[in-house]
Amino acid sequence: QVKLIEAGGGVVQPGDSLRLSCAASGRTVSHRPMGWFRQAPGKERELVAAIAWSGSEEMTVYADSVKGRFTISRDKNTVYLQAISLKPEDTAVYYCAAGAPMLGTPSKRTSNYVYWGQGTQVTVSS
Repeated sequence: QVKLIEAGGGVVQPGDSLRLSCAASGRTVSHRPMGWFRQAPGKERELVAAIAWSGSEEMTVYADSVKGRFTISRDKNTVYLQAISLKPEDTAVYYCAAGAPMLGTPSKRTSNYVYWGQGTQVTVSS
């Protein structure tokens, strides 16, 4: 199996930045799309960003609410989420996820991801 461990969450003020990391171990994730999702209390889990490969090119997708503020990247078996200009509405538990091996544009659907981390809390408050 793939084990995913998130780190980097915490309590920050509006306008601050955070860098979340997700370390993967076990089965290789080199051919899997990797995604960051978030879930706030009373809300559905939603995709924040995802990354995959199409040939030799890196493909990414973002939720409209975070475009221009969040950046997903991958280095070997670690995926990162760089978040800037954080807003109170960004408050949620952030989950790292790995999908089934594939090439092409990564999916935004939670059902397309097989392995999940335990989540890391991000709180944006004054």
